[in-house]
Amino acid sequence: MVKWLLIINVAVWLLDMMTNSAPQTQRSFLWEWGNFSVAAGVEQLEVWRFVSFQFLHANGHHLLVNMLGLFFFGHFAERWWGSRKFLFFYLSTGVVGALFYVLLFYLGWFAKQGYDSSIPMVGASAGIFGILACVAVIAPNLQVLLFFFIPMKMRTFALMALSISVVVIVLNLNNAGGEAGHLGGAILGFILMRNPQLLSFISNEVMISRHRPIVDATIVREKKLRPRINIDMDDTEIDRILDKVSREGLQSLTNEERDVLRRVSEQ
Repeated sequence: MVKWLLIINVAVWLLDMMTNSAPQTQRSFLWEWGNFSVAAGVEQLEVWRFVSFQFLHANGHHLLVNMLGLFFFGHFAERWWGSRKFLFFYLSTGVVGALFYVLLFYLGWFAKQGYDSSIPMVGASAGIFGILACVAVIAPNLQVLLFFFIPMKMRTFALMALSISVVVIVLNLNNAGGEAGHLGGAILGFILMRNPQLLSFISNEVMISRHRPIVDATIVREKKLRPRINIDMDDTEIDRILDKVSREGLQSLTNEERDVLRRVSEQ
């Protein structure tokens, strides 16, 4: 799913650029039809804009930053949720990002910035922040490189990104509306991670052939892995290792723990 989201976002941006007769004003038909604003999305009830704006970007740099976030972190979230739940998770955090912006707009928070209801919002950032919240929960000690050379834990990286959003919103600085979208996406992402049962109505089972169903990680763990193991080891030890992977990621395992999982997988 991450691969297809990357392809779609890049394809939409290219089409937007090719059909844009006035790049300075961003007035292609895709932009007009798909961007989100309070006037169009709420007051005119053009509800599709809550989703379509997530696939539009203001410029190449905007697209690049968001796609790097999706590329580096999206697969962690997709493996955790499974493809179908991940897609819903990603899009719903984007929707809530727009809703959080709408809430602050009607509260008059952006009045000092001169925001009006026709100002457009575009970008995948709210969904990306939802993904950051997801990865910070499942792998808080994952090592990331800020600007490709400053090492820090995933939890620290996510908190830093959210802190920037909060400061910009509270001080009503430039792009406070965009940061409101980021914060809204992260909030829903954290809520869904703490309450995964909220997505229980979505089935992750998909058929890639007539005889090979693929199911999400929780089904594999609960229904397939444990009944088939036949090694001289306490089940609680296996559960402990799997729980550690869920909390901190595979990189947190010791060599002995990796060896346990390897032996389990072989059987």
